Amino acid sequence: MKACVFTLGCKQNEAESASLMRGLEERGYEVTDELGSADLYLLNTCAVTAEAEKKSRQAVARMRKFNPSAPVIVCGCASEHNAEEFASREGVVLVTGTARKDKILALLNERGVFRETEGCFTELPPPKETKTRAYLRVQDGCNRFCSYCLIPYLRGRSRSRKAENVLEEARGMSAKEIVLTGIDLSDYRDGGIDLGGLLLLLKDVPARVRLGSLEVGVVTEDFLEKMRAAGNVMPHFHLSLQSGSDAVLRAMNRKYTRGKYLEACGRIHRYFPDAAITTDIIVGFPTETEEDFCASLSIVKEAGFARVHAFPFSPREGTAAYKMKDLSPAVKKERMGRMLEAAKEAEESYIARFLGREAVALFEADGGYTENYLRVYAADATEGKLCKVRLVCREKDGVHAEILEEI
Repeated sequence: MKACVFTLGCKQNEAESASLMRGLEERGYEVTDELGSADLYLLNTCAVTAEAEKKSRQAVARMRKFNPSAPVIVCGCASEHNAEEFASREGVVLVTGTARKDKILALLNERGVFRETEGCFTELPPPKETKTRAYLRVQDGCNRFCSYCLIPYLRGRSRSRKAENVLEEARGMSAKEIVLTGIDLSDYRDGGIDLGGLLLLLKDVPARVRLGSLEVGVVTEDFLEKMRAAGNVMPHFHLSLQSGSDAVLRAMNRKYTRGKYLEACGRIHRYFPDAAITTDIIVGFPTETEEDFCASLSIVKEAGFARVHAFPFSPREGTAAYKMKDLSPAVKKERMGRMLEAAKEAEESYIARFLGREAVALFEADGGYTENYLRVYAADATEGKLCKVRLVCREKDGVHAEILEEI
């Protein structure tokens, strides 16, 4: 029997899906994460934007085309938001939400809608690993309640995994890179152990450690000192921004200013001069004026971003911003065009700094990543190999590299 676990959305979803894939394998299934013909489909959905929720619904139809008789199980944020929408779709036999994904495998033969509230961190089976990378869930939920975001309502309040459980799972992993994930990773805390303390506990794990998305407040001198002392944490910071305008940040209920954000970027570069700082920016928030938008454009260059994930504001019913008057699609489209141009210029400028230099890259099936998350391509690269390379020139979405030696 073949099972397909198809995932939309964040790294946390990917981590949870990897655990579900491992559990299905233990039950005798041949498992894939590529959408195709299968005897069972498990769809892990996303609801961060209206478009993500739409794609989640469309995925059910795509699965039905591959095998109309195969049962479809739906979990995740979109099904938490609107379980009935999925339960009514032909082929869907079981709908759960975001909580207790550990129960999905026990419910494989059940039918209907099973949603539960979440009070503590849910332990899942160890994830299915590739030769190179494994996801490690350490936190779930969010207490921030940004005015545009549904996730705290769908994922529940912030909760963290026991540090001893994190360490035990990390030690059992064979992957050469471990990615720590959480809905609000910055809020990790187990007693007196914060995220920086967790990194110190992981310093002897024989793998590169990479962080998921971070919030500005976690980037303190103490955190950066602990990160540097750990020695195996990669210098890549996905630091959420959302807007370069203080007025818009206040309307978004983001708890920092433009100045504080730039201070955090400067602090990062003092500790890790070659660090990649990547970010998310929402374009066309309801209160965003042209002046506000220009502030977002200018911070892209000022912060020295390696990459920007920009997307237009999407009203989500149930959030504070849903009640605000939305900007016209034409305004959002025009601003998106300018933001994408600025993002491209920033990325090219960052990559240009490293051409001609040496780096260490971990190769996957198709290319690899340097420590600061530059995508690299090299002839004769072997999946799972850590290599010293020379970065030569631009290629596709990254850099062409020459392999100097395996490490």
